[in-house]
Order: sequence, then C-alpha cells, then structure tokens
Amino acid sequence: MLIILSTSFGQKKNNDSLMLEPVEIITVKATEKNPFAKTNLSKEQIKKSNIGQDLPFILSNTVSVVANSDAGNGVGYTGIRLRGSDATRINVTLNGIPYNDAESLGTFFVDMPDVASSAGSIQIQRGVGTSANGAGSFGGSINISTNEINKAKKIELNNVAGSFGTLKNSLLFNSGIFKKHFLIDASLSRISSNGFIDRAFAKLKSFYFSSAYLDKKNSLRFNVFGGKEKTYQAWYGVNENLLGSNRSYNIAGTEKQDSPYENETDNYTQTHYQLFYNHKYNNYLKYNIALFLTRGNGYYEQYKADQKLTKYGISNFGSSATDNLIRKLWLDNYFYGTIFSLQYDKRKTHIIVGGGYNNYDGKHFGTLNLLNPIFDFTKNYKWYNKTSSKKDASLYTKWSYSFSNYFETFVDVQVRNVQYTNDGYRNNPNLTINKNFNFLNPKIGFTFYKANYKIYASYGKAVKEPNRDDFETSIHSQPLPEKLHDIETGIEYKKDKRTLGVNFYYMFYSNQLVLTGSINDVGAYNRTNIAKSYRAGIELFGTAQLSKKFTINGNCTFSKNKVKNFTVYGDDYDNGGQFSTFYKEADISFSPNLISSLSLYIKPLKNTEIIINSKYVGKQFLDNTSNNNRKLKDYYTQDIRVGYNLFGKKIKEVNLFLQANNVFSKLYETNGYTFSYIYGGTLNTENYYFPMAPINILVGVNLKL
Repeated sequence: MLIILSTSFGQKKNNDSLMLEPVEIITVKATEKNPFAKTNLSKEQIKKSNIGQDLPFILSNTVSVVANSDAGNGVGYTGIRLRGSDATRINVTLNGIPYNDAESLGTFFVDMPDVASSAGSIQIQRGVGTSANGAGSFGGSINISTNEINKAKKIELNNVAGSFGTLKNSLLFNSGIFKKHFLIDASLSRISSNGFIDRAFAKLKSFYFSSAYLDKKNSLRFNVFGGKEKTYQAWYGVNENLLGSNRSYNIAGTEKQDSPYENETDNYTQTHYQLFYNHKYNNYLKYNIALFLTRGNGYYEQYKADQKLTKYGISNFGSSATDNLIRKLWLDNYFYGTIFSLQYDKRKTHIIVGGGYNNYDGKHFGTLNLLNPIFDFTKNYKWYNKTSSKKDASLYTKWSYSFSNYFETFVDVQVRNVQYTNDGYRNNPNLTINKNFNFLNPKIGFTFYKANYKIYASYGKAVKEPNRDDFETSIHSQPLPEKLHDIETGIEYKKDKRTLGVNFYYMFYSNQLVLTGSINDVGAYNRTNIAKSYRAGIELFGTAQLSKKFTINGNCTFSKNKVKNFTVYGDDYDNGGQFSTFYKEADISFSPNLISSLSLYIKPLKNTEIIINSKYVGKQFLDNTSNNNRKLKDYYTQDIRVGYNLFGKKIKEVNLFLQANNVFSKLYETNGYTFSYIYGGTLNTENYYFPMAPINILVGVNLKL
C-alpha cells in the first residue's frame, strides 16, 4: 500500500527575498527557448509514477524511451534506452554532478533506489543537447534535480505492496524554511521484491539528507545520500527454447548441485556527498561552485564448480588440482571533483561559462573461498588485484542572444580532456592502458517564437571515449573515440491546456563502437569501431485537456537506424578460429523503428481518476545483422491505475488506488543477446531473453493531514 502523510504548518511571507533558484541546475538544463528536444517532469508527475520501480520505468512513457528489467518487474537491475542508445551513451547528472560510472560509462540506477522520491524535477534531453558535466551525451541526457526549495513543512510516509512480494516503505520530511534562512529535507526508503524471474530478489535501502542556508544573495547546501543494494543475479537471461515452458527460469547459481546457490548475489553500497555554494552579485550576474565525493564499494558473489586452481594462480596443490569454490569480484572506488559556473543575464544576452573536474580512483580485485577442507588455504586470497584512474576536465561557454522579440540564437562550445590509466585486467593482467583524449564539442542553433508557436533548429557535435572493456582488445589494436554529428529541428504549439510538437533528427556517427562477434586477446567478445552509422527519425508528442473529465497525453517516434559497411564474426568450432560475414547496411541492434506511448486521464465521477497507460515498441534486433531469427518481437502493453479521493477536516485527503501492470498478460521480452557458431557443418544461433512479468498488481492508500 502507498500511504502519504502530508502536513503543512504555514509559511513565512518574506520568502521572496531569498535566493530560491538552484543555480547549478540551470547550467546543465535546456531552457524553454533553447533549440533542443526535451521532456520536463515535475515533482507531481514523478510522484504519480513512483510506486517502487526503478527510474527507467518512471521515465518509460516519455518520448523515445524504452525500459528493461533483469528481474522482469522493474525492481532491481534495470536499463534504459533513448532513441535506441543504451545507458553508456546517456549522460546522467544529479544536481549537475556526473553520475555515470567513470569506467563503464553506464548508469546503475539500482545503486540509488527511490531517488525519485527526493527529485524535484527531471529533464530528459534527446540527442546531443546542451553541454553537461561528465560522460558524453550520444543518445541524450537525464538531469535529476533534488535541490528545489520545498517552502512548506511536510511529512510523508509511503508504503507499497503488490505482486511478487513487492514492498516499499519510505519516510520523507521537509522542514520548510525556518528562522527565515534554513531548511532541511530528509528521507529513508526500503524496497524489496522477489522478482518475476526465479530467485531474482532485490533488497534495496536508501537515505537522503539535505540542509541549506538561504539569504537574498547566497545559498549554501549540503547533501548526503546513498543506497545499498543486494540483488540475486538475473543477468544471464532465459534461453529461447524455455520461453514457452519456463519463462521465469534463472540459470544463476545452478553450478551448485542439488539446489541453486542461495547467495549468487550482487552487493553494492554507494554514498554521495555534495556541497553547493551559489552567489548572486546583482540582477545580472551570479555564480555557483560545488564539491562532491561519491564512494562506492561492493562485489558480486558466485559459486563455481570444479574449478582448476591454477586458473586462480594457486599452484602449490599441483597443476591438476580442482575444487568447488566461492568467488567474489570486488569494486572499491572514489569519485570526486568540482563543478562551477558563472552566469550573466542582461537584456538580450545570456552567457554561461562553466565546467568541472573530476577524478576516479578504482580498485578491481577478486577473493576466493575454497570449499574442500583438504586444501589448507587462506580465506579471501586475492587472485587478481588491479587499479585504475581516470581524470576528466571540461570547460564550456553557452551564449544566447535575442535579436528581436521573436528570434534567439544559441552557441555552446565545450572542450574536454580525459586521461585514463589502468594496470591490467582480470583475464589480461599484462595489458596496461595509458590514454589521453582531447575533445571539442560545439553546438549551435536558433529559436523563433511568436504567439503560441516555437520553431527551432540546431547542430551539435559530441565525441566520447571508449569504456574500460573496449580497451581490452589487443596491445596492438586499441579502439578509437566515437563521434556524433546531430541535426535537430522542430516546431511546437502551446495554447491553453494543449501542446503539440514534432521534432526531426539526424544523428550521424563516426567510429561508433558496436559488438560484431569478434574476440579479443583473451577470447572475450569486444566492441569494434564501425566507420559509418546513423539514426534518423521523427518524434511526435502532444497533450490535450479535452474537458474537465478527459485529458490525453501521447508520443510516437518513427526512426531508421543503420550501420553501414561492416563485418560480423562468429566462432567456427569445426575448423577453429572465426568465420565472417560482410554487411553493406543493416539495422542497429536494440533500435526499434517505432516507439509510441499513450496516456488517458479520465475522471468519470467526482474525486475519481482512472489513468490508462499504453506502450508499443516495434521489433528490435539482437545484433547488427537484421536477422529475423535474432530479434525481440514487437509488443504492446497496458497499465491501468484507479484512484479515489476522500476529503475531511482532520485528515484533509485520503487517496485509495489500485494499479494493474500489463493487464492483458502480454508475453514479451525487453532485452536479450545472441551468438552464432558453426558446429557439425551447421550454423547454430542461440538467443537469450529477459522476459517481463504477466499481469501484476500494486495497491495503495495516500493520506494527507
């Protein structure tokens, strides 16, 4: 159940004299007049979708977004794709501070469970967008803000219960502004679920604390928040042959005889420390600076049967000694740095000069526990112990100028330097990396706005470094940075309670890194630079309140996503080595040609609301061959939420709701992988999928005092 207790105790009348604007957020978000495609979500919109699922599912009905879940119900490990680009190509910031993992460039939302409860707003930019801090934006960017000023005192208690043993409990507190200058925001949260996939449980805990001082020209805020997750591994997927008979099968832990290993889990704790200072010199000039530290530590645990001990550097028991063992693969890292900006806004000119510097210090190591007592062996022996370091410095200037009451130009130039080193890999200990990259990322555009219309166009360039795994190719062959040229143009119409828009985009890539089936020096599959590839599409979106009882909100993306002139590889077990196939043009994997979403808000009776969310995603190929035998089938799903409000004096509002996800129990999959090989003179293909749950229910009660 979801219970919200909300109490407002009054508000000081002199709040208008305080500096209430979170300056650090303005520097990375696109404004209404900037020439970029974007979606803004308010706190109220976020709250309606925040029922315990991970952030990708809260965003799943926005333009060009597709979400996936390892456990099948949106709790635990989840993923997001924007215009077909995965999380390694989506820049994510928390209050302007980089969140993407520095080495993998991915975003693991499971490490900050229920961040949506503390979010005051979220902006999704599609395409290159404006310059931000951290990883390069190729598919888009997600800017999460928790630094909005909550003026009123409030207490909320949230509880959710539903299918697959899903439970959510959270407590939120906002002090409001007290003693004219101070405020405190805090929350505690706990989410648990058994998952749809066998044993794919998730145990997630999080906390958030923020304290701020405000006066007319200054604000000082300190945030500390974090998450702790324990999830049973469900990242292997389900073999295609089992989809019809056992869709929830999980191979993880089954190396242990008799019954699966009960602790085949992923365990990670992440804590964020953020300190912000904003200063307003006058009505035209202000600046901000922030310091941050992100501390991460954790491991995933595996039961491995009949392992040769020399594989782990243990030779004192003989070259043929084997044992069953438990191994833990650890990450232990610090990510710290600063962001800053100076903003000038007077008459027709708006200038932002900003940037940041961050440093990542990480350790990768593995520990072992042998299970056979005949081996006299030191527990927690490290069979590998590697370190890595990454430094990232950037500086950008954004300039917009209004030539008239209807026409504004925008110029944005970013320079970025990345230095990455590591002293080897678990499976390739002698391959050391020492790379230095310099990137120049310009953007330019214009906006014409008159009456209820806005017309815009922009060009942006982005260059991004390879990730840690990409470098594990060969001592003699290293990956090149990826480059993107992005052209966007669109028109929007807004009047009263109606909004309509269309956006056209063309994204041309040079040296995009994709999986081709080729293997590296240690036999692992690695991504390879493809000379040319592109994405071209049309995004349609709109909202209309047709009456007091009926509102409609929808979006639809039609796209073409292609790689050109590249070679795909597969293993040849008959003759050894690999075979290859050349493709002149094929579809980019996981890039559906059609994505659409439709939401209906109906108020059939007084105090009653029905929300119907529909989602359609076209077929997606598992690799870059356009082979219909290696694909995710298209799917259409519907979720329904029914809510009823009661009003009183002592208890101001009671809201009862029931939400049914996938009401038609559609059998569908949102993610997967494939590999092919020749054996016995035959080409064999194996597909693995991540199925989603059939119909599942969540219920709740909201109380406001």
